Amino acid sequence: MRVLLAGGGTGGHINPAIAIANEWKKCDPKAEFLFAATPGNMEDTLVPRAGYPVAHIQLAGFYRSLLPQDILHNLKAAAWLATSDMKAARIVRDFRPDFAVGTGGYLSGPIIRKAQKMGIPTFIHEQNAFPGVTSRLLAPGADIVFSAFAEAKDRLPQCRRFEVVGNPVRQSFIGLSKKEARKQLGLDDHFTIFSVGGSLGATRINQMAADLMAWHCPGGQINHIHGYGKNGRELFPKMLAERGVSLEGNPRVSAQEYIDNIHLYMAAADLIISRAGAITISELQITGTPSILVPYPYAAENHQYHNAMVLQKAGAALVVEEKDYQPQWLIGEVQRFVDSPERVASFSAAASRLATLDTAQRICQMIEERMAERKEG
Repeated sequence: MRVLLAGGGTGGHINPAIAIANEWKKCDPKAEFLFAATPGNMEDTLVPRAGYPVAHIQLAGFYRSLLPQDILHNLKAAAWLATSDMKAARIVRDFRPDFAVGTGGYLSGPIIRKAQKMGIPTFIHEQNAFPGVTSRLLAPGADIVFSAFAEAKDRLPQCRRFEVVGNPVRQSFIGLSKKEARKQLGLDDHFTIFSVGGSLGATRINQMAADLMAWHCPGGQINHIHGYGKNGRELFPKMLAERGVSLEGNPRVSAQEYIDNIHLYMAAADLIISRAGAITISELQITGTPSILVPYPYAAENHQYHNAMVLQKAGAALVVEEKDYQPQWLIGEVQRFVDSPERVASFSAAASRLATLDTAQRICQMIEERMAERKEG
């Protein structure tokens, strides 16, 4: 079996594609794989690291800005887009896949569209509650649209078949208890907060962490680990200084640029404060951790807000948009969690009820069944 995969731009698109390939390879060790990749982009690094070959196709997203450098970028992106159909056709023709899988991002568009035009079975995995433009365009021609959220179905009315399967998450997140995670991290049983804004950091989440530390550090009764990211390297210490907070001499509180072993911190926490990317949402469900979610306001079509609202409606999270943030609201809500183990348990149970542990296996099983149907038909 020859499998062509396309998904790129962010880890949220790339890692599901790798997880699907890994699972398919378990069942079919002789299968051949090829990933489409944009030269120099994340998938051009992550995919070869996972042991799979790539075929390059130059593409880029468009910037919503009139700055001179962004206009120049958009001109290049338009030129690459104009030639993408021809390059996608060459990749599909040369590899001759039995089926193709798209996991989102602009990269999957021309590859999956060309496969559909050539009569090759195609499958799509949409990670977000609000499907992206690429998924909406490709869905009508796909054999199956897999989604992490049932809420996505209403926005994909023309798809032939829709299956809710969750998002693939790293194995390190599965089966890890709070007790074991805290033991590995050397944390005690005091209320534990984990706040993080991603590898680059998020200014609003850095502000929220500083506000919380100014509130709880004098008491010394709360564990708080914060990842301020690359962009917070200089800004976060200034935020603490402005609030009169010193972390020296407070062993329960730590702040660092990059968080290793994030699965341990997510499993160990009583409360997580973070963005609301699709994979983060799935990881919160797996670890069963209550959360306060701050959607990235510039995400395409505000999809992080829609992701976050799935957890809030289920009683597993609180959602606050950046423009609405008030320090006293945050402190009040965190105090309610600290004072009520029952509230923590309720949010945790609600998150766990949404979890799917076998996403990649379910996707591969349904693809295999569909391929057998097409062969028989």
